[in-house]
Amino acid sequence: MSRSGRNPDRRVRSAKKRSQSSIKWLERQLNDPYVKQAKADGYRSRAAYKLLELDEKFDLVRGIKRVVDLGIAPGGWSQVIRRKAPKAGIVGIDLLPTEPIDGVTILEMDFMDDAAPALLEQALDGPPDLVLSDMAANTVGHKQTDHLRTMGLVEAAAWFAIETLEPKGTFVAKVLAGGTDNDLLSLLKKHFTTVKHAKPPASRKGSSEWYVVAQGFKGEPKN
Repeated sequence: MSRSGRNPDRRVRSAKKRSQSSIKWLERQLNDPYVKQAKADGYRSRAAYKLLELDEKFDLVRGIKRVVDLGIAPGGWSQVIRRKAPKAGIVGIDLLPTEPIDGVTILEMDFMDDAAPALLEQALDGPPDLVLSDMAANTVGHKQTDHLRTMGLVEAAAWFAIETLEPKGTFVAKVLAGGTDNDLLSLLKKHFTTVKHAKPPASRKGSSEWYVVAQGFKGEPKN
């Protein structure tokens, strides 16, 4: 056993119907210390530790009252919020089905649906002070297309945050390698006091994902 918790000798036996990519994914899951820790801690996915590590660095959760979790499935980020801020109101949305989480309102629908923003706002008793987005578009195998589709989701999430956040609120979103596009970065810098990029240790080294953290929303109080 290595210091990281991985067992270098652990391999997945191949089945006739199992593709090589599936075998590699299973081996990675079985040998991933974050996956093992998530099971031990009762989190639904290793992604929970990405938020925990971002919170440790940027102090995202302390004192929050209302949270929107975009791309909630399978629910690891909302689990973190529930544990660290048990009194906070939380609403999440995802196209994928998500098992219920006590104290969390979950909408099973496309965030890009015209009706989604209003439904998310209605589910809270006031404007959110934290908007999280772990959304990513389904990949089609074309790097530039995949990047554009995912950044389109990030931009939609950013505009939602700008239109709904409480003053001094925070927006966190998953972006791809290279960080936030210039236009979107300019938009965030215009509306937030600080905008930074981070790659939490729980994000796999081979992954192209980064996170943009925009804090100190400059907007006026919502009516």
